[in-house]
Amino acid sequence: MAWDPAQYLKFSGERLQPALDLIARIPLVAPASIVDLGCGAGNVAQVLAARWPDTELTGVDSSADMLAKARVALPIAHWVEADIGRYRPTTPPDLIFSNAALHWLDDHAALFPRLLGLAKPGGVVAVQMPRNHGAPSHRAMAEAAREGPWAKLLAPVLRESPVAEPAFYHDLLRPLAKALDIWETEYLHVLEGDNPVVAWTKGTALKPLLDALSEPLRGAFEADYAKRIRAAYPPRGDGRTLFPFRRLFILARM
Repeated sequence: MAWDPAQYLKFSGERLQPALDLIARIPLVAPASIVDLGCGAGNVAQVLAARWPDTELTGVDSSADMLAKARVALPIAHWVEADIGRYRPTTPPDLIFSNAALHWLDDHAALFPRLLGLAKPGGVVAVQMPRNHGAPSHRAMAEAAREGPWAKLLAPVLRESPVAEPAFYHDLLRPLAKALDIWETEYLHVLEGDNPVVAWTKGTALKPLLDALSEPLRGAFEADYAKRIRAAYPPRGDGRTLFPFRRLFILARM
């Protein structure tokens, strides 16, 4: 899937805050090496480099367009175009960090133990994933996908519950880590513009569905979804739209 950096970064401030909150909880003083899995355009990598300026920072992403932005934003880092689910660093890093990326991968029961096994002893695996798939923003997406003439085309790319309950990750990872902290935060985003939740999801969860369709089905599906979202997230009296968004955090010390 070809990502659109401009669309994704329309809400860069809101998307960055969970990464900042996760970084603030990482119990490392001076990690020698960091791997940022799913680094995207490099905006979070810049924060990692600012906190630990002497670290060797590697950003990994499958999107050449995103990495092109990242190279400009942080030339001192090492950028790798690769499948983040299969990437293996040459030496175990002190910190494996991933912000809003691993929910795109399947089989978390195998993926997460593998990631913990890649970190250096005494190192940290820090992950943030959206877990908003039960909210109207994502339920409406699934309903629209299933109910229209595009249903057969969208069924292969529809991922209704890619992130499990927190207890799943606790039971899976607790035997593998010396310390494990898992929590959820629901952010209340205050968005501006016409039907801005659609603009938000077009940069992430909605994009694979739109990419699977050609016109006129693509336009009709987006219009159907936009109608549902306008009803679910009406603007407030001041014209702004409130968008609650839940995220799951995992912090494992090896």
